[in-house]
Amino acid sequence: MKSSIRWAVAGLLAAGAFAAVPAQADESPFEIRLRAVYLDFAQKSDAFVLPTDQAGNVSIPSDAITINKKWIPDIDFEYFFTPNWSAELVLTYPQSQDVKVNVPGLGSVAVGTFKHLPPVLTAKYNFMPGQDFRPYVGVGVNFTIFSSVDLAVPAVAGVQSTPIPLDLNSTSVGIAGQVGFDYKVADHWLVNADVKYVQLSTDVKVKANGAKITKVTADPWLLGVGVAYRF
Repeated sequence: MKSSIRWAVAGLLAAGAFAAVPAQADESPFEIRLRAVYLDFAQKSDAFVLPTDQAGNVSIPSDAITINKKWIPDIDFEYFFTPNWSAELVLTYPQSQDVKVNVPGLGSVAVGTFKHLPPVLTAKYNFMPGQDFRPYVGVGVNFTIFSSVDLAVPAVAGVQSTPIPLDLNSTSVGIAGQVGFDYKVADHWLVNADVKYVQLSTDVKVKANGAKITKVTADPWLLGVGVAYRF
């Protein structure tokens, strides 16, 4: 996501705060949301040398590993301890991602897929409880579980005669931050917009012996829109 989009979202939140009008009180402390979320990875990786069995060592530059960007669904559950303070748990089902490597002389080469389950738990401060427009900020932790890793250095004529299976770390733990708002449109019902930044990284290893090849720093931005129900 471009920095201009991030600033535009922040400006929209600030402008909307001045237009807020009172909402009904006596709401339940429980809220649930459904969102469509655009997952935008940082696409950063360390440079490394890839050993091959036909053409010697191949030098791979930094940031050569890419993970596809995509829309995913999420569901989150929020509990308000006080009108201003709450906790939010964001869940989805394991997401499949395609991985490619930009190999000098060969271009973008597909190396396989993996799945990740990235629950996020945040503590949130809600600036304007009891209003129709309800901006918030949050900070917390992301715990990502990697599974179904099907990655390999592919067999390429003149470079590698047989695939070399690869693996990832089983988990990644990192800080998560968010900014967003709910806007009440009817009794119990709200629309939501939310931007999150999540720290996410993993080592890429040779599956046979666990030898580290490189480190990938994915650190995605997540731009979400959806609906919420306040019980």
